[in-house]
Amino acid sequence: MNIQVSPSPIPNSNAVSLTSMLDRDDYLTGLLNQVTATKTEGWLQELRQGAANWVRHSILPTTREEEWRFTDLSSLRKVQFNVEAGNFASLQFDILPEAANSRLVFVNGVFAPELSAVSDLPSGIVVSNLADLSVVEQEGVRQYLAQAEGAQEVFTALNTAGITDAAVVWVKKNVVVETPIHLVFISVAGETATISQPRCLVVAESGSQVTLVEEYTNRRGAEKEVYLTNAVTEIWVGDNAEVNYTRVEWEGAEAFHIGKTAIAQARDSRYTCHAITLGAKLSRHNLEILQTGEQTQTTLNGLTIISGKQLSDTHSAIALNYPHGTSDQLHKCIVGDRAHAVFNGKVFVPKLAQLTNASQLNRNLLLSSKARVDTKPQLEITADNVKCAHGATVSQLEDDEIFYLQSRGINENDARKLLINAFAAEIINKIPVPSLREILLNTVNNLKSLTNDE
Repeated sequence: MNIQVSPSPIPNSNAVSLTSMLDRDDYLTGLLNQVTATKTEGWLQELRQGAANWVRHSILPTTREEEWRFTDLSSLRKVQFNVEAGNFASLQFDILPEAANSRLVFVNGVFAPELSAVSDLPSGIVVSNLADLSVVEQEGVRQYLAQAEGAQEVFTALNTAGITDAAVVWVKKNVVVETPIHLVFISVAGETATISQPRCLVVAESGSQVTLVEEYTNRRGAEKEVYLTNAVTEIWVGDNAEVNYTRVEWEGAEAFHIGKTAIAQARDSRYTCHAITLGAKLSRHNLEILQTGEQTQTTLNGLTIISGKQLSDTHSAIALNYPHGTSDQLHKCIVGDRAHAVFNGKVFVPKLAQLTNASQLNRNLLLSSKARVDTKPQLEITADNVKCAHGATVSQLEDDEIFYLQSRGINENDARKLLINAFAAEIINKIPVPSLREILLNTVNNLKSLTNDE
């Protein structure tokens, strides 16, 4: 597999905040002590120890930092989180028919073999938890785990410091996997608030193709449980390989969700991401793509739907470091009640990246006079022979569109719902797994709070 770390990493990415040697963040230290209580052996423990040393001299970001100025973590600091093993009994989640026998399930970051099924996979692909891999396979994982750009960002480093297991998807050279792979991460709070740190590694060797669905959820009937999910996924896309990736976050109403997705794209590779954000009291997704070879294709589709007092923050960064790269990004937000959506998208095109074609658009729909969105799409270009564009729109439902539907016998509430569904469907209909599309469309249709102006 020919993947190399670029000499030009993502500029101004979400760098970790460091304290002086005499200061420390006591809250962060408490989280670190929780996640490092369980020990591992060999190279994995060495990896964890290096990350832990970094975290010990770090602080959680504050609104004084540009990358976090709209996302206040003070509500997170008020909660003391503990590591607890998940209870596998009576857990329910949506089993996608297309991936009924190609799924891995983790509960509070712990592999749940009785909920998983990997019998319907072709030769040439490994889908397993890290602990069950052979010694040879683990040596392969060692080359890629925690090696992606941004490994020293504070939440990413905290996740690395606590790794005891991980979901691993490894597709061999020229293998085309028709069956979607479903990775399910369920969080279950116990008597106290819990922290879980799911970890996922995907390696697609040259010429391979794979479709992934990554889902973050809680146990049904426990929407008010308080917990923190700190998730990290690394995806390595080899020469001429293709990865189609869907990420769905629908955590509980009182949950906190911090997620990092880091992608390295080699020459002629194709990567598509569909990121759907529906849940959590506070959520943050850092999506970082690093081009490591010429002529890559990157497609990012995002949809955030929030209401109540939810806060959802999406930060993306695409570093197009080589010629002939193509990127196309569309991120949509539907914001109701007093919710607050944040979008910050960066595209970097240095001088070496001639003949780049990059577009970025953020469209926002506000359903309430008290809903809020802060959007900042941005291009940083030093190459002189490129085609790049970006933009953002913020709007409300149009009265004339609602009136038109009412004139056709549709009541106002249903008219609003039809327009909202149409806005969301542009993203959802691009997801390549039909059953998941149907689930998401039904979910949007049943979100009653989105039709209320509170």
